[in-house]
Amino acid sequence: MRIDLEELKSKIKPKLRPIIWRDEDNTLLLLDQRKLPFEEVYVELRDPVSTADAIKQMIIRGAPAIGITAAYGMVLAIAHGNIPTLDEALNELVKARDVLNTARPTAHNLFWATERMLNVARNAVHNGSAKNVKELLNIMKMEAKAIFDEEFDAELMMGIYGLEKINDGDTVLTQCNAGGLATGTGIGTATAPVRVAHALGIKVSVIAPETRPWLQGARLTVYELMVDGIPVTLITDTAVGYVMYRGMVNSVMVGADRILRYGHVYNKIGTFKEAVIAHELGIPFYAIAPSSTFDLKSRVEDVKIEERDPDEVRKIRGVLIAPENVPVFNPVFDVTPPKYVTALITEKGIIYPPFDKNIPKVLSVT
Repeated sequence: MRIDLEELKSKIKPKLRPIIWRDEDNTLLLLDQRKLPFEEVYVELRDPVSTADAIKQMIIRGAPAIGITAAYGMVLAIAHGNIPTLDEALNELVKARDVLNTARPTAHNLFWATERMLNVARNAVHNGSAKNVKELLNIMKMEAKAIFDEEFDAELMMGIYGLEKINDGDTVLTQCNAGGLATGTGIGTATAPVRVAHALGIKVSVIAPETRPWLQGARLTVYELMVDGIPVTLITDTAVGYVMYRGMVNSVMVGADRILRYGHVYNKIGTFKEAVIAHELGIPFYAIAPSSTFDLKSRVEDVKIEERDPDEVRKIRGVLIAPENVPVFNPVFDVTPPKYVTALITEKGIIYPPFDKNIPKVLSVT
């Protein structure tokens, strides 16, 4: 099926807007995902420190959305206050990059976005396209918007490529939230093929595990799919194996926070389990992510898996569900080895094993 990108844009109009840039007063608005699905509240940000804190506190989450947010956090470094010279503006941007990069250590899009924004600023100053701080600010705002627009188009392209892996009547198992809330665009990565299929009248449904401890599957994936009228069923994390064993799943589609050269997929904790079970049962497992999520330089031993507050496991919404002094191990990502990955789906095409040869080829990088 040949699908035109511009035509598809006319059919898909996301109802949720996780990230909004208010140009008239240079303010970043983030939909507070901690309060969903019960409240839709936006947090206003006007500096890089509060932006980094919003990422740390999970007001915004998901690798692509973190990248877009970080890009606007760089804009905020020079959007307010009296910065007299371009040299001082560049100094502020370096400080902002360093602050933002500490927010979430596993999401590769974060570092990619801050470095891109800093390089754009340096180039604008050095080549003379920015003659003062106001002109630099405008260039930075255009670049942040470009990152958002590129992500939106990339997700639609991932949806178009991923549609090859969906048949009418299929049920897709996912993990965590790799939908439009996680990417900031309203489309998503893992849910992009589902959204494209739905827009084209192809029947497809989703099974979403709850995803402890933050319950992103229950609170966010279920919520956003229901808002858009896409059939979805919620299950407990512990039901994943049984659901696949019963033949209730045609494929597994997950997002990714980082993908390495050999095809190792870093994603929300629980992804590895889904991949192993899918492999054993002959169910295809796809990781869907934009090219900005690929990290072709790091090795497995280089990647730091983030561990978060033990109380996220001991409590749900502030209520203790376990002894308050019990030791807790709370890694929030895991790594899926390439042997369990059927294919990687990107905006540039579908990548099959051997990944170390085909990833650079499809992404056109060395």
